Amino acid sequence: MRLQNKVAIVSGGARDIGRSISVKLAKEGAKVVVNYYDSIEDGNTTMDAIKAVGGEAILVQGDMTKKTDVDKVVAETQAAFGKEIHVLANVVGGIVARKMLAEMDEDFLNLVMRLNVNSTFLMSQAVVPHMPKGGSIVNFASQAARDGGGGGSWAYAASKGAVMTFTRSLAKELGPKGIRVNALNPGLINTAFHDTFSKDEVRAKIAGMTALGREGHPDEVADVVAYLASDEASFLNGVNLDVNGGLAFS
Repeated sequence: MRLQNKVAIVSGGARDIGRSISVKLAKEGAKVVVNYYDSIEDGNTTMDAIKAVGGEAILVQGDMTKKTDVDKVVAETQAAFGKEIHVLANVVGGIVARKMLAEMDEDFLNLVMRLNVNSTFLMSQAVVPHMPKGGSIVNFASQAARDGGGGGSWAYAASKGAVMTFTRSLAKELGPKGIRVNALNPGLINTAFHDTFSKDEVRAKIAGMTALGREGHPDEVADVVAYLASDEASFLNGVNLDVNGGLAFS
């Protein structure tokens, strides 16, 4: 159990990749704070999965684009598990909708940036003062940050590119304090994200272009997060790690 006695916050931890991460970290011994936004049903399902593996967790609602909600998550974490927070997985994010340049207005752009960039910044800023030496932050960028994404996703791709750069900069800032900051760039993972925003024929084509010939599973992403959160990754810092089955090489 690589994360025994560690406290971990998973923003957006109630479904899809976030759920897999929450369950995996709990299985590895961490006390997990599962943040959800609007679906208590998803949150309860994740809590049931954590209990099934013998894990310990609390469920906290909050909009991670709002500082007041971010501060609430941190406060409830400390009330339940003590002052120190050892792991932060910034999973919150999304494409919102596919829009071409001519279809987009400033409000939509700002919404996408808040969801993907501001949430990562706010959570990191709130947690770092309580993170001891050996702490680990795992951010979520995207394959879209590498290649610009599919049609109508330039705002999402740009926001995830900002997450990549933020990760590198924060790794330099926090490295001297013994805190590591890394990010994942998932490729095609079988989640509700693609059920909503990607056509079946596009998914089949991308899966066929992937060296392993298939989509990834959220548990495969969670395994990488658990590794990055653990002491086994003690000399990895500022890395933007592609988890795409060989779809593309950076």
